[in-house]
Amino acid sequence: MAASTDGRGGYRGLQPFAPYPKAAPMILLRCLIGDALRRVRLEQGRTLREVSAAARVSLGYLSEVERGQKEASSELLAAICTALDLSLGDVLDDVSDEVRRLEGVPVLSPVRSARHSEAATLTGPVVSVSVAA
Repeated sequence: MAASTDGRGGYRGLQPFAPYPKAAPMILLRCLIGDALRRVRLEQGRTLREVSAAARVSLGYLSEVERGQKEASSELLAAICTALDLSLGDVLDDVSDEVRRLEGVPVLSPVRSARHSEAATLTGPVVSVSVAA
């Protein structure tokens, strides 16, 4: 997954850190998450209207999330992922891989590579952890 360009040759997922103009650009997760969700929706051939109705989210808000203009809550992300029949973990893995790429860090996880191949499907139990006070 590649970050979307801003139309001027830059990447939407990268913004300069305001107080330090010569510093490395800051990566905005909301942009990368929005790009990932939009990519999957378009790959499925679905409209914003279809996904917003299935996720019970306003069309305008979903559009803003996809464009990286709104920071989606975990509940909202879960609803959108469910509507797209997509694992939240897969979205976050894709975003994590993109962050590593933008930072120039190699992606070394064979587990993610295997999971994303068509031949492999990894499933596991959901574990609940509670901490005693």
